[in-house]
Amino acid sequence: MSSLIAIGAAIAVLTGIGAGIGIGLATSKAVESVARQPEADGKITKLLIIGCALAEATAIYGFVIGLLIIVLLK
Repeated sequence: MSSLIAIGAAIAVLTGIGAGIGIGLATSKAVESVARQPEADGKITKLLIIGCALAEATAIYGFVIGLLIIVLLK
């Protein structure tokens, strides 16, 4: 039973991989956008920060779910 709990927690924490990929892609596109239109730097940066915060929130939710699985199902 404890191995199933560990597997469930590991799957929940895998959301960090998706968040890392998403933030990397968003950053690369933001850099490309600033290179093409430097005058739009402020708007692009604001949108990038909002997008990164949302992507990072999903990783944090996955981490919290993983912790809850370990603590509550022990």
